[in-house]
This record gives sequence, C-alpha cells and structure tokens, in this order.
Amino acid sequence: MNWITSIFLFALILNLILELWLNIKNQFHIGAHREKVPDDFSDVVSLDAHQKAADYSRAKLQLGRLGLFYDAAIILFMTLGGGFQDIYNLWLQTTLEPIWRDVAFLLSTIWFLSILHLPFSIMSTFKIEEQFGFNKTTPAKFATDLLKSWALGLALGLPLVWAVVSIMNAYIDDLWWLYTWALWMGFQLVLMWAYPKWIAPIFNKFTPLEDGEMKQRIEALLDRTGFESNGVFVMDGSSRSGHGNAYFTGFGKNKRIVFFDTLLEKLSPEEVEAVLAHELGHFKHGHIKKRLIEATLMTLAGLALLGWLAEQPVFYSGLGMVDQTPAIALLLFMTAVPVMFFFMGPISAIKSRKHEFEADAFAAEHVGSEHLISALLKLYRDNASTLTPDPSYSAYHDSHPPAKIRIDHLKSLQEK
Repeated sequence: MNWITSIFLFALILNLILELWLNIKNQFHIGAHREKVPDDFSDVVSLDAHQKAADYSRAKLQLGRLGLFYDAAIILFMTLGGGFQDIYNLWLQTTLEPIWRDVAFLLSTIWFLSILHLPFSIMSTFKIEEQFGFNKTTPAKFATDLLKSWALGLALGLPLVWAVVSIMNAYIDDLWWLYTWALWMGFQLVLMWAYPKWIAPIFNKFTPLEDGEMKQRIEALLDRTGFESNGVFVMDGSSRSGHGNAYFTGFGKNKRIVFFDTLLEKLSPEEVEAVLAHELGHFKHGHIKKRLIEATLMTLAGLALLGWLAEQPVFYSGLGMVDQTPAIALLLFMTAVPVMFFFMGPISAIKSRKHEFEADAFAAEHVGSEHLISALLKLYRDNASTLTPDPSYSAYHDSHPPAKIRIDHLKSLQEK
C-alpha cells in the first residue's frame, strides 16, 4: 500500500460514512415532519400531497443508501481489485495497434461501468417513479433511449478519445495536458452549440410554443430584459415523466428556451412568465458564463494534475494497475481521482444556492414575487419535492435553497 492507496481508501471511507450519515439523518427528519404540512404551504399543499412527497423522498433515499455501498464496491473492485487491469489484459491479447487498443480499452471500460449502474436506473424508473405515478416511459422506450445514448456516446466519444490518446502519446513528456485542455474545451463549446438542434431532438420532440397569451407574455419579457434566443419550444416531457421543468440550452445565437409540456399544463401564463424570468436571471447575472469559466479553469488544473500523476509509478500501482500507459492514467483520473476530491461537491452547491437567490431577485424585480411564489408552490406539490429536508443534508447536497427559505426570501422581496 503506497500513499496513493492510503489517500484513496481514506477518502472513499470518509465519503461513504458522511453520505450515509446525511442520508439517514435526512430520512428521519422528513419522516418526523410527515404528519403535518408546514404552515407556509398549507393553503396549496394538502396533507396527502405532503405525505406523498415525504414517502417519495424517503424511497429515493433508501435506494440512494444501497447505491452508496454499491458504488464503493464497484470502484474498489475495479481499482484495487484489479478489474481495470483485467479488462486491459483482454485488449492486450488482440492484434490492434497500440493507439486503437487504448481507445478500445477506454470506451469499453466506460461502457462496462454504465452497464454495472444500469440496475439502479431501472429501479429508479420502474419502481420508485412508477410507484409514485411519475413514470410515463415504457420498457421499450427505455431500451431505445439507452441504445441511442450508447450510439451517440460512441459517435462522439470515439474521435474524441482517439484524439486525446494521440496527443498524450505524442507529447507525454511535454505539455500534452495543455493541448488536451484546448481540444476538450473546443469540443465542449461545439457540443453546447449543437445540442439544441442536433442532439436533443434525438430523444425528444420539440415544437414551437403556440401563439397566445403565454407566448405574448414571454416575448414581452424577453424584449424588456434584452434577451435574444433562437426560439421558445415545448418538449414532450410527458412521454417519459410526470415531472415538470424548464431550461435554457445552446450557446451564442443558438440558445433556446425549452418548457416541458407538463409544466405548461400546470402553471398559468403569469406563473410561466415568472419561471422564465428566474431563468433569465441566471443569464443576466452571468451565472452561466461564471460556471463555464470555473469549469474551464478546473479542467485545466485537473489535466495539469494528471500530467504530473501520469509520470508517477505509484499512481498506477496504488490504484491496482500493473501496466502504465497514458490511456490507463486517463481512466484512473476519470474514475478514481474524483473520490479523493468529494469535498468539492458541497462547495459547488453553496455557490449554486447563491445564484438561485440572485435569479429569484431578478424575477421579483421584473415580474414580481407573487407569481413566482405560486409557481414554486405548485412545482413543489406536483413534483413531490419534500418541504422539510434536513438542514445538514440540504446544505451539503442541494443546488437550490430549501422550500421555506426560498419562499421567505421571495416574500421579503415582495414586501420591499
């Protein structure tokens, strides 16, 4: 056992204990508040809806606990247990050129890991989501989506992985990590630009928002805030789930505003306008650009770290590998190293909650707080979002503020 192994095991065990403690704490906290709707929500959320949200959240937490042990077992088996090395040994027995052997090793291993996690996706969709009335997909559609995802991953991943492995092999003693960073960021920008028009329609149907009061309100809001988009579209979210949502997608002039059809069915035009104003707040405050810049810098720092680790024999042996190649270094960095940096998650959640408050303030300024409050209350109710999460769990995990804190913030803005 070298120092890499020690750090890896310490981080894995610490993260497992912390996540398990927070999970159980949240489950008991939600259960303790199951029998009474919080006063601030009692006018909109019935006791039955509140209890459904509590039971739904607890069911997901139970599955999440199983997933914690399952994920830890998989990463241990694949690293210290020699799983990655066994897969690499299989490819060593082929007659492929070294670069194609390494590309095949990376892609096949990533695919194998996705297969290992497939049971949890199936249980989530066809057990929990089905039990609480949210699942609208069928086994055939689930399988079709999965095959599409694999095909898309291969079509995009094959040339990208080949290019990265080629750079690593050609410049392993030089600044390969800087060249790889430039390639990766270029790929990300192209993907963001292409996603709305070319990728998203592979899985869902998008239709322009019909003329009417809702469209008029949205266009007026876009004019007032100076936001340019490539259209407002409705997505057939109801074909797979009963949950409602809305989002922006795209890059530059190829940005689109997308509403789930389930969201439009549940909210009034004024409430939809308020939800859109909140999303516009993220753009107007530069949250998207800030996150992109942060991701760019984090990627650069991560690849620089990989550039150093790839030259350390203990990096490979400490994570269960005998062979030492750039492709193996890349796989270990993608799968094992994130375990050692699990503490970055809560930091990201803190910044995200701050951005949500700022976006809410933007919406309150441009359309008022009243309709955003009513929209959020309906979404909490209809999406079965718990109104009583454990404060510690929420602070560690949640990208959005808890319901009461968020509504209280909006009410304070309304009073001002």
